[in-house]
Amino acid sequence: EWGSWGGHSQVEETIASGRGVHLAVSEVPSGQEGERCLSSGGEKPEESSFLPGEPTGRAPEPELPAARARSPPCACFFPCCLSSVPSLVLRVSLEDAFGKLQLEGGAGGGAWAPGLRSPPPLLLPQLLLSSRLQLTLYQYKTCPFCSKVRAFLDFHALPYQVVEVNPVRRAEIKFSSYRKVPILLAQEGDSLQQLNDSSVIISALKTYLVSGQPLEDIVTYYPPMKAVNEQGKEVTEFCNKYWLMLDEKEAQRMYGGKEARTEEMKWRQWADDWLVHLISPNVYRTPAEALASFDYIVKEGNFGTVEGAMAKYMGAAAMYLISKRLKSRHHLQDDVREDLYEAANKWVAAVGKDRPFMGGQKPNLADLAVYGVLRVMEGLEAFEDLMRHTHIQPWYLRVEKAIAEAVQ
Repeated sequence: EWGSWGGHSQVEETIASGRGVHLAVSEVPSGQEGERCLSSGGEKPEESSFLPGEPTGRAPEPELPAARARSPPCACFFPCCLSSVPSLVLRVSLEDAFGKLQLEGGAGGGAWAPGLRSPPPLLLPQLLLSSRLQLTLYQYKTCPFCSKVRAFLDFHALPYQVVEVNPVRRAEIKFSSYRKVPILLAQEGDSLQQLNDSSVIISALKTYLVSGQPLEDIVTYYPPMKAVNEQGKEVTEFCNKYWLMLDEKEAQRMYGGKEARTEEMKWRQWADDWLVHLISPNVYRTPAEALASFDYIVKEGNFGTVEGAMAKYMGAAAMYLISKRLKSRHHLQDDVREDLYEAANKWVAAVGKDRPFMGGQKPNLADLAVYGVLRVMEGLEAFEDLMRHTHIQPWYLRVEKAIAEAVQ
Protein backbone atom coordinates (compact mmCIF):
# COMPACT_ATOMS: atom_id res chain seq x y z
CA GLU A 1 0.00 0.00 0.00
CA TRP A 2 1.20 3.50 -0.70
CA GLY A 3 0.34 7.18 -0.51
CA SER A 4 1.19 10.80 -1.18
CA TRP A 5 -0.22 14.29 -1.71
CA GLY A 6 1.03 15.76 -4.95
CA GLY A 7 1.27 19.49 -5.47
CA HIS A 8 0.61 20.69 -1.94
CA SER A 9 2.67 22.35 0.73
CA GLN A 10 4.89 20.00 2.69
CA VAL A 11 4.07 19.12 6.26
CA GLU A 12 5.90 21.24 8.78
CA GLU A 13 7.62 19.21 11.44
CA THR A 14 6.83 21.58 14.25
CA ILE A 15 4.64 20.78 17.19
CA ALA A 16 5.13 21.16 20.89
CA SER A 17 7.08 18.17 22.12
CA GLY A 18 5.34 15.81 24.43
CA ARG A 19 1.87 16.13 22.93
CA GLY A 20 2.22 13.13 20.65
CA VAL A 21 0.92 9.94 22.18
CA HIS A 22 1.95 6.59 20.75
CA LEU A 23 -0.57 3.84 21.33
CA ALA A 24 0.94 0.69 22.75
CA VAL A 25 1.17 -2.13 20.23
CA SER A 26 1.47 -5.79 21.07
CA GLU A 27 3.58 -8.08 18.95
CA VAL A 28 2.21 -11.55 18.28
CA PRO A 29 4.52 -14.31 17.07
CA SER A 30 3.85 -15.47 13.54
CA GLY A 31 1.29 -18.24 13.36
CA GLN A 32 -0.60 -17.29 16.52
CA GLU A 33 -3.81 -16.25 14.87
CA GLY A 34 -6.95 -16.23 16.99
CA GLU A 35 -10.47 -16.67 15.71
CA ARG A 36 -10.66 -12.99 14.91
CA CYS A 37 -6.97 -12.43 14.25
CA LEU A 38 -6.58 -12.80 10.51
CA SER A 39 -3.04 -12.34 9.31
CA SER A 40 -2.10 -10.72 6.07
CA GLY A 41 0.99 -10.25 4.03
CA GLY A 42 2.60 -6.88 3.33
CA GLU A 43 0.11 -5.02 1.22
CA LYS A 44 2.06 -3.08 -1.28
CA PRO A 45 5.76 -3.39 -1.14
CA GLU A 46 5.39 -7.06 -0.55
CA GLU A 47 2.69 -8.17 -2.85
CA SER A 48 3.18 -8.52 -6.51
CA SER A 49 1.55 -5.89 -8.60
CA PHE A 50 1.72 -2.26 -9.41
CA LEU A 51 2.71 -0.51 -6.29
CA PRO A 52 4.08 -1.53 -2.99
CA GLY A 53 1.14 -2.33 -0.89
CA GLU A 54 -0.32 -3.71 2.20
CA PRO A 55 -0.26 -7.22 3.58
CA THR A 56 -2.73 -9.77 2.39
CA GLY A 57 -4.57 -11.91 4.88
CA ARG A 58 -4.85 -15.66 4.76
CA ALA A 59 -8.52 -16.35 5.25
CA PRO A 60 -10.21 -19.42 3.78
CA GLU A 61 -10.25 -18.88 0.05
CA PRO A 62 -13.41 -19.88 -1.84
CA GLU A 63 -12.76 -23.23 -3.50
CA LEU A 64 -9.20 -22.38 -4.44
CA PRO A 65 -6.31 -24.81 -4.10
CA ALA A 66 -4.18 -24.26 -1.03
CA ALA A 67 -1.25 -23.35 -3.24
CA ARG A 68 -3.16 -20.39 -4.60
CA ALA A 69 -3.99 -19.11 -1.17
CA ARG A 70 -0.35 -18.41 -0.51
CA SER A 71 0.07 -14.84 -1.56
CA PRO A 72 3.43 -13.14 -1.74
CA PRO A 73 4.02 -9.76 -0.31
CA CYS A 74 2.77 -7.03 -2.59
CA ALA A 75 -0.02 -7.04 -5.11
CA CYS A 76 -0.06 -3.56 -6.44
CA PHE A 77 0.10 -2.07 -9.88
CA PHE A 78 3.69 -0.85 -9.71
CA PRO A 79 7.14 -2.46 -9.83
CA CYS A 80 8.60 -0.64 -6.88
CA CYS A 81 7.23 -3.20 -4.51
CA LEU A 82 9.21 -6.04 -6.00
CA SER A 83 12.62 -7.03 -4.76
CA SER A 84 13.91 -7.59 -8.28
CA VAL A 85 13.34 -3.96 -9.19
CA PRO A 86 15.22 -1.10 -7.52
CA SER A 87 12.97 0.45 -4.90
CA LEU A 88 11.28 3.60 -6.12
CA VAL A 89 11.10 6.50 -3.75
CA LEU A 90 8.00 8.55 -3.20
CA ARG A 91 8.24 12.27 -2.54
CA VAL A 92 5.34 13.05 -0.27
CA SER A 93 4.08 16.59 -0.26
CA LEU A 94 0.77 17.34 1.34
CA GLU A 95 -1.57 20.10 2.25
CA ASP A 96 -1.20 20.97 5.91
CA ALA A 97 -4.81 20.36 6.82
CA PHE A 98 -4.09 19.82 10.50
CA GLY A 99 -1.94 22.80 11.39
CA LYS A 100 1.71 22.36 12.34
CA LEU A 101 2.38 18.73 13.05
CA GLN A 102 5.32 16.50 13.62
CA LEU A 103 4.11 13.23 12.18
CA GLU A 104 5.94 10.26 13.57
CA GLY A 105 4.89 6.68 12.94
CA GLY A 106 4.71 4.55 16.04
CA ALA A 107 6.51 1.24 16.34
CA GLY A 108 5.09 -1.08 13.75
CA GLY A 109 3.07 1.72 12.19
CA GLY A 110 0.88 2.25 15.24
CA ALA A 111 -1.60 5.08 15.56
CA TRP A 112 -0.49 8.53 16.64
CA ALA A 113 -2.74 10.92 18.49
CA PRO A 114 -1.68 14.50 19.28
CA GLY A 115 -3.46 16.69 21.78
CA LEU A 116 -6.28 15.98 24.17
CA ARG A 117 -8.77 13.20 23.77
CA SER A 118 -12.36 14.23 23.09
CA PRO A 119 -14.41 11.15 22.16
CA PRO A 120 -17.70 11.78 20.37
CA PRO A 121 -21.02 10.78 21.91
CA LEU A 122 -21.93 7.19 21.18
CA LEU A 123 -24.43 6.26 18.49
CA LEU A 124 -24.48 9.63 16.76
CA PRO A 125 -26.10 9.61 13.32
CA GLN A 126 -23.63 8.53 10.64
CA LEU A 127 -23.81 11.87 8.82
CA LEU A 128 -22.94 13.76 11.99
CA LEU A 129 -20.13 11.36 12.80
CA SER A 130 -18.63 11.63 9.32
CA SER A 131 -18.75 15.43 9.48
CA ARG A 132 -16.52 15.33 12.58
CA LEU A 133 -13.68 13.66 10.69
CA GLN A 134 -10.96 15.30 8.62
CA LEU A 135 -9.42 12.58 6.47
CA THR A 136 -6.18 12.60 4.50
CA LEU A 137 -5.43 9.65 2.23
CA TYR A 138 -1.86 8.93 1.15
CA GLN A 139 -2.12 6.86 -1.98
CA TYR A 140 -0.94 5.83 -5.38
CA LYS A 141 -3.91 6.09 -7.73
CA THR A 142 -3.31 2.85 -9.64
CA CYS A 143 -2.83 0.80 -6.48
CA PRO A 144 -5.73 -1.65 -5.94
CA PHE A 145 -5.48 -1.29 -2.16
CA CYS A 146 -5.78 2.49 -2.39
CA SER A 147 -8.64 2.11 -4.85
CA LYS A 148 -10.46 -0.05 -2.29
CA VAL A 149 -10.21 2.70 0.31
CA ARG A 150 -11.41 5.38 -2.11
CA ALA A 151 -14.40 3.23 -3.07
CA PHE A 152 -15.31 2.88 0.61
CA LEU A 153 -14.88 6.59 1.38
CA ASP A 154 -16.87 7.67 -1.66
CA PHE A 155 -19.73 5.24 -1.06
CA HIS A 156 -20.05 6.44 2.53
CA ALA A 157 -19.84 10.10 1.42
CA LEU A 158 -16.82 10.76 3.63
CA PRO A 159 -14.93 13.88 2.49
CA TYR A 160 -11.18 13.36 2.22
CA GLN A 161 -8.07 14.92 0.75
CA VAL A 162 -5.65 12.94 -1.39
CA VAL A 163 -1.87 13.00 -1.28
CA GLU A 164 -0.59 11.47 -4.52
CA VAL A 165 2.85 9.89 -4.27
CA ASN A 166 5.72 10.58 -6.62
CA PRO A 167 7.00 7.04 -7.22
CA VAL A 168 10.53 7.93 -8.27
CA ARG A 169 12.37 9.30 -5.21
CA ARG A 170 12.09 7.48 -1.90
CA ALA A 171 12.18 10.48 0.38
CA GLU A 172 8.49 9.98 1.03
CA ILE A 173 6.28 9.23 3.94
CA LYS A 174 8.99 10.39 6.31
CA PHE A 175 6.46 10.98 9.04
CA SER A 176 5.59 7.28 9.30
CA SER A 177 7.59 4.23 10.26
CA TYR A 178 4.98 2.21 8.35
CA ARG A 179 6.28 2.36 4.79
CA LYS A 180 3.34 1.25 2.69
CA VAL A 181 0.24 2.86 1.30
CA PRO A 182 -2.57 3.52 1.71
CA ILE A 183 -2.11 5.44 4.93
CA LEU A 184 -5.01 7.44 6.29
CA LEU A 185 -4.72 10.30 8.75
CA ALA A 186 -7.99 10.91 10.58
CA GLN A 187 -8.45 13.97 12.75
CA GLU A 188 -11.40 14.24 15.09
CA GLY A 189 -11.23 17.35 17.22
CA ASP A 190 -7.81 17.37 18.90
CA SER A 191 -7.21 13.69 18.22
CA LEU A 192 -5.22 12.59 15.17
CA GLN A 193 -4.99 8.90 14.28
CA GLN A 194 -2.86 7.18 11.66
CA LEU A 195 -4.55 4.14 10.11
CA ASN A 196 -2.47 1.67 8.11
CA ASP A 197 -3.47 -1.17 5.75
CA SER A 198 -6.49 -0.80 3.46
CA SER A 199 -8.62 -3.44 5.17
CA VAL A 200 -7.86 -2.02 8.62
CA ILE A 201 -8.75 1.46 7.41
CA ILE A 202 -12.08 0.23 6.05
CA SER A 203 -12.95 -1.92 9.09
CA ALA A 204 -12.02 0.81 11.57
CA LEU A 205 -13.98 3.54 9.80
CA LYS A 206 -17.03 1.33 9.32
CA THR A 207 -16.93 0.41 13.01
CA TYR A 208 -16.77 4.11 13.82
CA LEU A 209 -19.73 4.97 11.60
CA VAL A 210 -21.91 2.15 12.94
CA SER A 211 -21.03 2.23 16.64
CA GLY A 212 -19.94 5.81 17.29
CA GLN A 213 -17.02 4.60 19.41
CA PRO A 214 -14.06 7.02 19.62
CA LEU A 215 -11.74 6.36 16.70
CA GLU A 216 -8.71 6.47 18.98
CA ASP A 217 -10.17 3.48 20.84
CA ILE A 218 -11.12 1.63 17.67
CA VAL A 219 -7.57 1.68 16.27
CA THR A 220 -6.38 -0.31 19.28
CA TYR A 221 -8.59 -3.22 18.17
CA TYR A 222 -6.37 -3.78 15.11
CA PRO A 223 -2.86 -4.17 16.56
CA PRO A 224 0.08 -4.72 14.22
CA MET A 225 2.28 -7.74 14.65
CA LYS A 226 5.52 -8.90 13.09
CA ALA A 227 5.63 -12.07 11.03
CA VAL A 228 7.84 -13.71 8.40
CA ASN A 229 6.32 -14.36 4.98
CA GLU A 230 7.03 -17.24 2.61
CA GLN A 231 9.98 -15.40 1.11
CA GLY A 232 11.60 -15.13 4.54
CA LYS A 233 10.97 -11.38 4.84
CA GLU A 234 9.67 -9.75 7.97
CA VAL A 235 6.30 -8.11 7.39
CA THR A 236 3.80 -6.19 9.46
CA GLU A 237 0.43 -7.85 9.74
CA PHE A 238 -2.74 -6.76 11.50
CA CYS A 239 -5.11 -8.67 13.74
CA ASN A 240 -8.85 -8.54 13.14
CA LYS A 241 -8.48 -6.63 9.88
CA TYR A 242 -11.70 -8.00 8.35
CA TRP A 243 -13.72 -7.81 11.57
CA LEU A 244 -16.02 -4.93 12.55
CA MET A 245 -15.91 -4.28 16.30
CA LEU A 246 -19.64 -4.12 17.00
CA ASP A 247 -21.79 -5.27 19.87
CA GLU A 248 -24.51 -7.84 19.30
CA LYS A 249 -27.28 -5.33 18.61
CA GLU A 250 -25.15 -3.29 16.21
CA ALA A 251 -24.05 -6.41 14.34
CA GLN A 252 -27.64 -7.63 14.09
CA ARG A 253 -28.77 -4.25 12.79
CA MET A 254 -26.05 -4.17 10.16
CA TYR A 255 -25.94 -7.79 8.99
CA GLY A 256 -29.20 -9.38 10.08
CA GLY A 257 -27.40 -12.63 10.83
CA LYS A 258 -24.04 -14.34 11.26
CA GLU A 259 -24.01 -15.81 7.76
CA ALA A 260 -24.01 -12.40 6.09
CA ARG A 261 -21.17 -11.23 8.32
CA THR A 262 -19.09 -14.34 7.65
CA GLU A 263 -19.73 -14.08 3.92
CA GLU A 264 -18.59 -10.47 3.81
CA MET A 265 -15.37 -11.24 5.68
CA LYS A 266 -14.62 -14.28 3.52
CA TRP A 267 -14.88 -12.38 0.24
CA ARG A 268 -13.06 -9.29 1.50
CA GLN A 269 -10.12 -11.52 2.26
CA TRP A 270 -10.50 -13.32 -1.06
CA ALA A 271 -10.12 -9.97 -2.80
CA ASP A 272 -6.83 -9.38 -0.94
CA ASP A 273 -5.45 -12.90 -1.09
CA TRP A 274 -6.38 -13.92 -4.60
CA LEU A 275 -8.06 -11.37 -6.84
CA VAL A 276 -5.45 -8.67 -6.34
CA HIS A 277 -2.69 -11.05 -7.46
CA LEU A 278 -4.31 -11.45 -10.85
CA ILE A 279 -3.92 -7.77 -11.72
CA SER A 280 -0.22 -7.52 -12.58
CA PRO A 281 0.07 -10.74 -14.61
CA ASN A 282 -2.86 -9.53 -16.72
CA VAL A 283 -1.96 -5.88 -17.24
CA TYR A 284 1.68 -6.80 -18.03
CA ARG A 285 0.82 -9.92 -20.02
CA THR A 286 2.51 -8.76 -23.26
CA PRO A 287 5.12 -6.07 -24.01
CA ALA A 288 2.41 -3.92 -25.61
CA GLU A 289 0.10 -4.25 -22.59
CA ALA A 290 2.97 -3.52 -20.21
CA LEU A 291 3.81 -0.32 -22.11
CA ALA A 292 0.16 0.75 -22.18
CA SER A 293 -0.12 0.09 -18.44
CA PHE A 294 2.89 2.22 -17.61
CA ASP A 295 1.71 4.96 -19.93
CA TYR A 296 -1.46 4.99 -17.84
CA ILE A 297 0.53 4.97 -14.59
CA VAL A 298 2.66 7.91 -15.66
CA LYS A 299 -0.35 9.95 -16.76
CA GLU A 300 -2.24 9.31 -13.54
CA GLY A 301 0.73 9.56 -11.19
CA ASN A 302 2.82 12.37 -9.80
CA PHE A 303 5.89 12.09 -12.05
CA GLY A 304 8.34 14.62 -13.39
CA THR A 305 9.03 14.66 -17.14
CA VAL A 306 12.28 12.71 -17.00
CA GLU A 307 11.05 10.45 -14.21
CA GLY A 308 7.92 9.65 -16.18
CA ALA A 309 9.82 8.72 -19.33
CA MET A 310 12.18 6.45 -17.42
CA ALA A 311 9.36 4.84 -15.48
CA LYS A 312 7.32 4.24 -18.62
CA TYR A 313 9.93 2.38 -20.65
CA MET A 314 12.15 0.85 -17.98
CA GLY A 315 9.22 -0.04 -15.75
CA ALA A 316 7.26 -1.62 -18.58
CA ALA A 317 10.21 -3.79 -19.60
CA ALA A 318 10.92 -4.85 -16.02
CA MET A 319 7.32 -5.64 -15.16
CA TYR A 320 6.77 -7.65 -18.33
CA LEU A 321 9.58 -9.96 -17.23
CA ILE A 322 8.50 -9.98 -13.60
CA SER A 323 4.91 -10.81 -14.55
CA LYS A 324 6.17 -14.17 -15.81
CA ARG A 325 7.58 -14.92 -12.37
CA LEU A 326 4.33 -13.83 -10.76
CA LYS A 327 2.42 -16.23 -12.98
CA SER A 328 4.57 -19.09 -11.74
CA ARG A 329 4.46 -17.95 -8.11
CA HIS A 330 0.67 -17.87 -8.05
CA HIS A 331 0.26 -21.04 -10.11
CA LEU A 332 -1.65 -19.27 -12.86
CA GLN A 333 -2.64 -20.82 -16.15
CA ASP A 334 -0.61 -20.28 -19.32
CA ASP A 335 -3.19 -17.73 -20.40
CA VAL A 336 -3.58 -15.61 -17.26
CA ARG A 337 -6.79 -14.13 -18.63
CA GLU A 338 -8.49 -17.43 -17.86
CA ASP A 339 -7.71 -17.05 -14.15
CA LEU A 340 -9.09 -13.51 -14.21
CA TYR A 341 -12.26 -14.67 -15.96
CA GLU A 342 -12.73 -17.56 -13.53
CA ALA A 343 -12.32 -15.24 -10.54
CA ALA A 344 -14.85 -12.77 -11.93
CA ASN A 345 -17.43 -15.46 -12.64
CA LYS A 346 -16.84 -17.04 -9.23
CA TRP A 347 -17.62 -13.69 -7.64
CA VAL A 348 -20.76 -13.21 -9.75
CA ALA A 349 -21.93 -16.70 -8.77
CA ALA A 350 -21.37 -15.86 -5.09
CA VAL A 351 -23.48 -12.72 -5.41
CA GLY A 352 -26.18 -14.77 -7.13
CA LYS A 353 -29.18 -13.81 -9.24
CA ASP A 354 -31.56 -12.89 -6.42
CA ARG A 355 -29.76 -9.81 -5.15
CA PRO A 356 -28.07 -6.89 -6.93
CA PHE A 357 -25.11 -6.89 -4.54
CA MET A 358 -23.57 -9.27 -2.05
CA GLY A 359 -24.81 -6.79 0.53
CA GLY A 360 -28.38 -7.16 -0.74
CA GLN A 361 -29.96 -3.93 -1.91
CA LYS A 362 -26.75 -1.96 -1.45
CA PRO A 363 -23.04 -2.77 -1.70
CA ASN A 364 -21.38 -4.18 1.40
CA LEU A 365 -17.66 -4.09 2.20
CA ALA A 366 -16.99 -7.13 0.02
CA ASP A 367 -18.70 -5.49 -2.98
CA LEU A 368 -16.61 -2.36 -2.49
CA ALA A 369 -13.38 -4.34 -2.08
CA VAL A 370 -13.82 -6.39 -5.27
CA TYR A 371 -14.92 -3.31 -7.21
CA GLY A 372 -11.95 -1.30 -5.93
CA VAL A 373 -9.45 -3.95 -6.99
CA LEU A 374 -10.89 -4.33 -10.49
CA ARG A 375 -11.26 -0.59 -11.04
CA VAL A 376 -7.52 -0.02 -11.37
CA MET A 377 -7.60 -1.83 -14.72
CA GLU A 378 -10.13 0.53 -16.29
CA GLY A 379 -8.94 1.81 -19.66
CA LEU A 380 -6.61 -1.15 -20.18
CA GLU A 381 -7.00 -4.14 -22.49
CA ALA A 382 -7.36 -6.53 -19.55
CA PHE A 383 -10.39 -4.61 -18.29
CA GLU A 384 -12.08 -4.58 -21.69
CA ASP A 385 -11.55 -8.33 -22.01
CA LEU A 386 -12.90 -8.87 -18.50
CA MET A 387 -16.12 -7.00 -19.27
CA ARG A 388 -16.52 -8.76 -22.62
CA HIS A 389 -15.82 -12.36 -21.62
CA THR A 390 -17.40 -12.67 -18.16
CA HIS A 391 -20.75 -11.98 -16.50
CA ILE A 392 -19.41 -9.31 -14.16
CA GLN A 393 -20.29 -6.13 -16.04
CA PRO A 394 -23.89 -5.69 -14.77
CA TRP A 395 -22.75 -6.02 -11.15
CA TYR A 396 -19.75 -3.74 -11.77
CA LEU A 397 -21.92 -1.01 -13.29
CA ARG A 398 -24.39 -1.27 -10.39
CA VAL A 399 -21.61 -0.66 -7.86
CA GLU A 400 -20.23 2.18 -9.97
CA LYS A 401 -23.68 3.79 -10.05
CA ALA A 402 -24.21 3.33 -6.30
CA ILE A 403 -20.91 5.06 -5.54
CA ALA A 404 -21.63 7.89 -7.99
CA GLU A 405 -25.03 8.50 -6.40
CA ALA A 406 -23.50 8.56 -2.91
CA VAL A 407 -20.92 11.15 -3.94
CA GLN A 408 -23.53 13.52 -5.42
